[in-house]
Amino acid sequence: MQEILEAIMEGSADSLAALADLPVPDHYAGVVVRKDEVGMFEGLPINAKDPRKSLHLQDVPTPELGPGEALVAVLASAVNYNTVWTSIFEPLSTFGFLERYGRLSELARRHDLPYHVVGSDLSGVVLRVGAGVTKWRPGDEVVAHCLSVELEDPQGHDDTMLDPQQRIWGFETNFGGLAQLALVKSNQLMPKPAHLTWEEAGCPGLVNSTAYRQLVSHNGAAMKQGDVVLIWGASGGLGSYATQLALNGGAIPVCVVSSPVKAAICRRMGAGLVIDRASEGYRFWADERTQDQREWKRFGARIRELTGGEDPDIVFEHPGRETFGASVYVVKRGGTVVTCASTSGFWHEYDNRYLWMNLKRIIGSHFANYREAWEANRLIGKGLIHPTLSRTYPLAETGQAAFDVHRNTHQGKVGVLCLAPTEGLGVRDQQLRQTHLEAINRFRSI
Repeated sequence: MQEILEAIMEGSADSLAALADLPVPDHYAGVVVRKDEVGMFEGLPINAKDPRKSLHLQDVPTPELGPGEALVAVLASAVNYNTVWTSIFEPLSTFGFLERYGRLSELARRHDLPYHVVGSDLSGVVLRVGAGVTKWRPGDEVVAHCLSVELEDPQGHDDTMLDPQQRIWGFETNFGGLAQLALVKSNQLMPKPAHLTWEEAGCPGLVNSTAYRQLVSHNGAAMKQGDVVLIWGASGGLGSYATQLALNGGAIPVCVVSSPVKAAICRRMGAGLVIDRASEGYRFWADERTQDQREWKRFGARIRELTGGEDPDIVFEHPGRETFGASVYVVKRGGTVVTCASTSGFWHEYDNRYLWMNLKRIIGSHFANYREAWEANRLIGKGLIHPTLSRTYPLAETGQAAFDVHRNTHQGKVGVLCLAPTEGLGVRDQQLRQTHLEAINRFRSI
C-alpha cells in the first residue's frame, strides 16, 4: 500500500499512470460492522446506541474485481446518516441487504460476508478496472456517487433510481468508502474537482447529489427562479447543499435551524431569511401522540413575515416525523413537499385536508441517478457549490465521527482521512482554488 500511496502523493501524470503496474494489496484496512454483533444494542433507546462500540477498523481481503467495476484507492471519505443507521442496526440490520444481494448472482455473493465495510462517499484514484470498462483507467483521480445498479431491468433505463436492482453502495452493498480501498461500479465514478483537497472532494457526493435531485431535478421539486424554499436543517450535511442550490438557482431559501450558531452559519452562506426554531420555541408535538396545529399556524405566520406574505413553493423535508405535519400545512396551495431520510422518525402524520383541499403534492426522493449526480458534481467542479466540511477525522476514529453525526453535534459534513496522511493534499488546480478560496474557506469554517 505504501508504494501506491507514494505514487499518488507524487501526483504527476507518469506516477499516476504507473499505478497500473503496481501490485494491488491482497488485504486492506476498512471500517466494518460485524454480523455477530447485530444484537448488541437490543433494548436500548436509539440515542443510547453508540457507533463507537459497533464500528471497527480491521483488515479485510481485497474483493475480486468483476466486469464493469473499478477498484479505487480511497484517499478520503465522509460519514453520512446511513453510516449511523448501519452502525446502530436501525431501522434494521444491513446484513439483510447483503444476504439478498448475495443471492442475485455468483459475483454478487462476494458481498454476503460476516462483516460489512461501510461508507457511501470517496475521493481517490482508480487502481484497476474490470472487463468492459473504457471510460476510466488506472491513475484517474475520481469521486464516487453511491448509486449501485445492475441495469438489467427495463425500469432503470429511464431513471436508474427506479431500477429494481438499485442499491446504495456502502449501505446496501459491501466494500464501501470508509476504507483504504473500495469496490464500485464504473458508472459510479466522476472526475474529482481539481481545486479541492482529498477531504473536501470526498464529502459532498451523497448529500449534494441527494439535494440536487430532491430540489432541482424534474424528478424532484423542479425548483425555479424566485421560488420560496423552506429548508429544514439548513446548516447540516444535506440542508447546507440545498441552501447553496437554492441561492445559486435564483430561489429564496427560508432556512430553519435549531440554534443561534446554526443560524449564523446560514447567514454566512448568504441566506437572509432564517428561523431558529429552538430560540423561537416551536413545539409541533404537544405530546408523543398529538400534534399542535396552533404551532403550525404560528410557524406559517413567521414564514410569511419573513417573505413579505408568501408561503413556501417548496418544502425541503428530511427530519420526518417531527416536522412533516408542519411542512404539509405551511407549503402554499399547489406547492410541493419533497421528502427523504426521516432522521427524526419514519412514521409521518399530517392533516390530509390541508393536502387534498389545497392541491398540494408530496414527492418522495431518494439519492440521485448518474446524470443528476454528475450535474451536482459539475457544480462543485466549477466552484458554484462548495463543500461544507466542518471537521475531519482519521480512519481509526470513524466511530467518533459517526457518534458526532448521530448526536447532531456536528455542522455540515464530517470527513474521514483514509489513505491521505494529512489534510490539505490533492489540489491540482491552484489557480481555480485561488479564485474560490474565500468561499471555500467560508464554507469550511462551518
